[in-house]
Amino acid sequence: MAVRPILKYDSPRLRMKSVRVKRIDPSIQSLIDDMIETMRSAEGIGLAAPQVGVLLRVIVAEYYEEEESEEPSQTVLINPEIVAKEGEWMAEEGCLSIPGYVGTVPRAERVTVKGRTRAGKDVRLKTNGILAHVLQHEIDHLDGVLYIDYLPSLDDLRKVEPGTRKRRGRRGAEDEDDVPEDEPTSEAEPRGAAENAQI
Repeated sequence: MAVRPILKYDSPRLRMKSVRVKRIDPSIQSLIDDMIETMRSAEGIGLAAPQVGVLLRVIVAEYYEEEESEEPSQTVLINPEIVAKEGEWMAEEGCLSIPGYVGTVPRAERVTVKGRTRAGKDVRLKTNGILAHVLQHEIDHLDGVLYIDYLPSLDDLRKVEPGTRKRRGRRGAEDEDDVPEDEPTSEAEPRGAAENAQI
């Protein structure tokens, strides 16, 4: 594994649309390993391949679901796609490609995302809380969108001190196939789930 440079907001590559991964070969596995190492080194909770200059539809996330959790949860998705959104809230959001700033942007409270794991398994995740927040942010990166695009003005950005990230949230993900259709998923208040986090 290696730590790769993270592109900053003025890089043209961050505005390009990423292409789908056709085959999960050793180069994709190496990319995923490097992305996880890079994300951890930068103390982030999510990273998309374009942020390390690779225009492929790959995202990683690592976060604590509960305050008392000792081990973080990890999500890796290849060719992720949001297929459903529910609700809306105003999320405080930061980005490893825009270090030192946060802004408040609209996000869905709950999302359903389909994609493939690094092992090649097709999955469908129905999630809320911190993972829903991170997935929306990272999938935006795959389409050349930055969270600052949702702000009325860049004047709405707020400076934050380095190291004030928050990696803990309340809710992770469930495999939708494992949830009976007549059983509601438990809801958690998403507000503040990724407060001051760089994703």
